[in-house]
Amino acid sequence: MTGEPTADVALDVRYGPDGLAPAVVQDVRDGRVLMLAWMDAEALAATIATGEVHFHSRSRGRLWRKGETSGNVLRLRGLATDCDNDAILVTADPVGPTCHRGTRSCFDDDAAVFEGEAASPVAPPQDFAWLDTLWSTIEARAVTRPAGSYTTSLLDGGVDAVGRKVTEEATEVLLAAKDDAVGEANGASREESRAALSGEVADLLYHTLVLLAERNVAPSAVIDVLRARHAS
Repeated sequence: MTGEPTADVALDVRYGPDGLAPAVVQDVRDGRVLMLAWMDAEALAATIATGEVHFHSRSRGRLWRKGETSGNVLRLRGLATDCDNDAILVTADPVGPTCHRGTRSCFDDDAAVFEGEAASPVAPPQDFAWLDTLWSTIEARAVTRPAGSYTTSLLDGGVDAVGRKVTEEATEVLLAAKDDAVGEANGASREESRAALSGEVADLLYHTLVLLAERNVAPSAVIDVLRARHAS
């Protein structure tokens, strides 16, 4: 388990007069807030001992394992407390939708659910948040320029060197996509063509991030543009 918690966490929690502390559950894959519930010392201990998130049910007055009836459990990945030690942050890997409405998060504003219709399918997170890790590495290479690093060699080549790689990789993405389309049309197995396409897109994303680093443009600027276009 990544970032395996220890029993020491329980000692740090300042529970309220009712013996409870709020627990915010966050998806380990992309940081999405999934739900808010309450933990007491028993729930926290059960969470640590089993690796599945437990809460104290205020309505039932007892220990409650998330997903004990639905099967939509939360697999523990990490625990932390806030600066006052009176709230708990739980990072978890959810199995299925977290909300009883069938949505991924209890904070999803799913109009279909509120109108009494069937809940929309839960779209699995795509781990875009991990790109922050890749960007941090590229950014560090841009500052330290370690010898023998491929990223360093690209950055040392300037915008033309990185730009050529972006162009090359974009072409490779197109060719891989066309190969996959041919395989689909012929009813062939697409395992290899889909893997090839994924690999080429990975190369394109990496080299595009390097190009941004060479130009000292933060990826957040790109996200801002996408967010604005989405909102318009």
